[in-house]
Amino acid sequence: MNGKVLLPPRQSRGLPRQDCGFTLIEVVLALSIFALLATILYGAFALSHTAVAKSQGIAGRSQKQRSTADLLGTYVRSAYPYRRSPQEQTIFFEGEGDSLTFISAYSHGMGGRGMAKIQISANEGDDGRAQLSLEETTPVRVSGDDGGAGPNQRVVLQERISKFRLDYLDPQAEEETWQERWDGQERRVLPRAVRLSFVEEGGAEVRWIFPVMMVVLAP
Repeated sequence: MNGKVLLPPRQSRGLPRQDCGFTLIEVVLALSIFALLATILYGAFALSHTAVAKSQGIAGRSQKQRSTADLLGTYVRSAYPYRRSPQEQTIFFEGEGDSLTFISAYSHGMGGRGMAKIQISANEGDDGRAQLSLEETTPVRVSGDDGGAGPNQRVVLQERISKFRLDYLDPQAEEETWQERWDGQERRVLPRAVRLSFVEEGGAEVRWIFPVMMVVLAP
């Protein structure tokens, strides 16, 4: 031999070389997981959006009902035993099962001052649903055949209601007695309270009882 020493070849430093990338199964599995997560997130978002919209709708209807009850209650509580003339013994109050006309010591159109002729009624349409409306006429004349004359304002308070009904609490009965109608010319006194009930479009039953303060506070 020529005296040369043969050394083993040098090994490359670092980790051994590996193949890069994903297999087809891994890609499909990742896409499936992503699609599943997207479906879950979309369902949660849609559910939350529906719940928010529903709660806002319920809150809106509740607020509208409270406003309607406050307005009607203010008028009924301020009902006044109006007489067409000082010599007249009867009072102007016409209460039926589907309408009520009376004189109130509260006038929204006159800023809460002065008397007004108020009419509460439900006008039924061809579909069997009705509109709860309120009409205010001012000013009220001291004498006249109709109990009041002048400009009037009409507003629809509730739409698409059914089973509208008005009842009147007899102040002279020993027990609680509700009457289907109340004629001030016959009774010569205001009812103790007015009960208003109806069924709204969603099927919920609404019932309000408004006391007549002049009768409640009378000795």
